[in-house]
Amino acid sequence: MHSDTAPARIPAPGSPSTPTWDPQQYLRHAGHRARPFLDLLNRIPELPARIADLGCGPGNVTALLAERWPEARITGFDLSPEMLRRADEEYAGPTAGGGRLDFRHGDLAHWLPEETYDLIVSNAALQWVPGHPGSFASWVNGLRPGGTLAFQVPGNFTAPSHRILAELCDTPRWRDRLAGHGARYVHLLEPAEYLARLIELGCSADVWETTYHQLLTGTDPVLDWVKGTALRPVLTRLGNDRAAVDLFLDEYRGALREAYPPGPRGTVFPFRRIFAVARKEA
Repeated sequence: MHSDTAPARIPAPGSPSTPTWDPQQYLRHAGHRARPFLDLLNRIPELPARIADLGCGPGNVTALLAERWPEARITGFDLSPEMLRRADEEYAGPTAGGGRLDFRHGDLAHWLPEETYDLIVSNAALQWVPGHPGSFASWVNGLRPGGTLAFQVPGNFTAPSHRILAELCDTPRWRDRLAGHGARYVHLLEPAEYLARLIELGCSADVWETTYHQLLTGTDPVLDWVKGTALRPVLTRLGNDRAAVDLFLDEYRGALREAYPPGPRGTVFPFRRIFAVARKEA
């Protein structure tokens, strides 16, 4: 981290609490972001006819569900109007096998199944929902007998990319305006804790973790990555204050360059993820 000797304090105007999402920025690393979802789907052997995708984002991974199970009726739920607009424009409609793909507004903090599903799945979304394990019972109740709850969440909230962000938000220069905005993942559980929660609900569960050593290319690729995810609450909070945005990004960029130095073929960005596949008792 860079020194903050005699910092200039940034005023703290009001701002929305929900991050504003940028589908185009998020999709800049679509290949790396989709790979864990494909690894998750490979552990789901049955043929679900009705699927809910919680936190569908711009719809690109929801479309992978339709490729895997083209006969299924699939609904993606998301809180972001920007993401839902992109998903609806790109992917909504009939699927190749006679199924259908549609998208609806849904706040995962309060979402409850309104019908019975064969598969409830979530890809890299539950980290935004404090207390999400408390919803597992309701979601499992919304599955048919033998149905599946499957999800993956980032497990990298102690990695330099996130630790630096949290520390920077809490420096004297930014504390009044951004305190807490860089540390939103401490409510995530460890794999053994997720396993225990799911077993307590009477499910048979497979829980594991994988660290992907991703090779990112381009200028400041780690900063470009977090602009689509972890940095969204900060950018939303700073709003249209271009000077403050530029100043914050300059500080964060410098620290990320030290933590993730580029190599001859790109920048290695390790990313730990936690996976769970829980099958309801038949």
